[in-house]
Amino acid sequence: MAEEIAPRSFSIKLWPPSDNTRQVIVDRMTKNLSTETFFSKKYALFSKEEAHKEAARIEEAGFKASSELFMKEPDGDGSSAVQFYAKETSRLMIETLKRGPTVPTKVEAETNGDVEIQTQREVEPAAISAKNGTREEGAVFDISGGKRAFIEAEEARELLSPLGQTSNWYTKIIFSNRSFGIEAAREAGPILESIKKQLLDVDLSDFVAGRPEEEALEVMKIFSLALEGSVLRYLNLSDNAMGEKGVRAFEALLRSQEQLEELYLMNDGISEEAAKALSELIPSTDKLKVLHFHNNMTGDEGAVAISEVVKKSPLLENFRCSSTRVGTDGGISLSEALGACVNMKKLDLRDNLFGVEAGLALSKTITKLTSLKEIYLSYLNLEDEGTKEIVNALNSSVPGLEVLEIAGNEITAAAAPVFAALFGAAQNLKKLGLSENELKDEGAIVIAKAVEGQTGLKELDLSSNLIQRAGARALANAVVGKEGFELLNINGNAISDEGLDEVKDIFKGSDVLGPLDENDVDLLEELDEEGEDGEEGELEAKLGHLNVESED
Repeated sequence: MAEEIAPRSFSIKLWPPSDNTRQVIVDRMTKNLSTETFFSKKYALFSKEEAHKEAARIEEAGFKASSELFMKEPDGDGSSAVQFYAKETSRLMIETLKRGPTVPTKVEAETNGDVEIQTQREVEPAAISAKNGTREEGAVFDISGGKRAFIEAEEARELLSPLGQTSNWYTKIIFSNRSFGIEAAREAGPILESIKKQLLDVDLSDFVAGRPEEEALEVMKIFSLALEGSVLRYLNLSDNAMGEKGVRAFEALLRSQEQLEELYLMNDGISEEAAKALSELIPSTDKLKVLHFHNNMTGDEGAVAISEVVKKSPLLENFRCSSTRVGTDGGISLSEALGACVNMKKLDLRDNLFGVEAGLALSKTITKLTSLKEIYLSYLNLEDEGTKEIVNALNSSVPGLEVLEIAGNEITAAAAPVFAALFGAAQNLKKLGLSENELKDEGAIVIAKAVEGQTGLKELDLSSNLIQRAGARALANAVVGKEGFELLNINGNAISDEGLDEVKDIFKGSDVLGPLDENDVDLLEELDEEGEDGEEGELEAKLGHLNVESED
């Protein structure tokens, strides 16, 4: 008789974690200790080197203590050790933050030349769990590090296992940069549903990349149903090529959100139909402070639908609807809707097809946006007429303005006086961007004269404005030696070789002059050397008695 073989039993041990997992924990703690956050402002910020050293020490201590606990219950699956490991490392990290670094670290914020690239608001870890039914700032669960990759069921089960632990303290999840398949989503769904009541921030940007449309839509529905009923303040669904079908796949999640403060839908293929679906599905935006729609196919009709959302968002402080193919009608609709957002601090409408008429509508709204700090209006076809009305509105109503970018709008010297007046009206102005216009020497000299008396300016961009020797020299003399000034960009103009030498000589010993490698003296071929000299001499004569007045 053949010998019977007893069925083989399997058990899964959650402890110890792999070396790779331990390294991920160290890397995350390093970031949390060395990145400017609420906690680093409250306590202290570590240098990257010291942060890494402290993170490795914390992880090693947590691992050792957890391993000792695991040895006391060898028959267990290690879940208790995992839970203790998470709590212990967080406790030690908070103690380290409170203690502070050995050497104080200066906090420096990195900024992008145009506008912020990063759309995610950092909410850094603290070992605080939900207590007595009240949610508090907790930790970040982030699987976005490393190369973009597909994630399937088995890996999802392993990666997301910390979320399944009872008494975890995660309030923010970041699943960006990992492409979920249907089976992976089915693993994630029950886990997310179990913790949705404690979540504050959810980042699902770029989480179905490379998946067939049918599969991607099903994944979206699974996540949407799992998170339905959560009370989020931050939701990022960017970079998912959703279109109307994708928006409706998130219907359950969107319809359940009434406390959102930040919503990001960038690069999502938001067409006219998708925009209408969003307007239909979002039940309440009365607490919304940040709304970003960059790089979509919204168009005029879509902009009208988005305008309905904007009208119902009285607390909106940061609105971005750049590169969305919005024309005059949509621009007028958006401009009028923004009049309800009197708390607006940052407005970005760049790279659309507004035209003069929409520019005039926007100028009327700007008189209501008295809290504006930054406004980005480049490439809107505003021309002189629209530009002058907008800048005059800023001059009369927005004294706290810090940044104005209005490049590529066919602005000529006729509009230069309103910019000159801006320096007197907005004493906090730090950056003025006027690149790719047609100010020429006459406009540049008007602006240069006004800049001389402005004390807070840090950056002035008049690149690609057909400026020649006289204008370049006037601008150089206006900013050289100015305290706190950081960058003059006059690249891409038509400055003669002699003019370039003069400008470089003016800035000798200074590092605030930008590159001049794209300067092309032949940009104005109709001006021969003699004519250029004569025009410059006439313009230079104006410098001594130029009066700068605001346009009426």
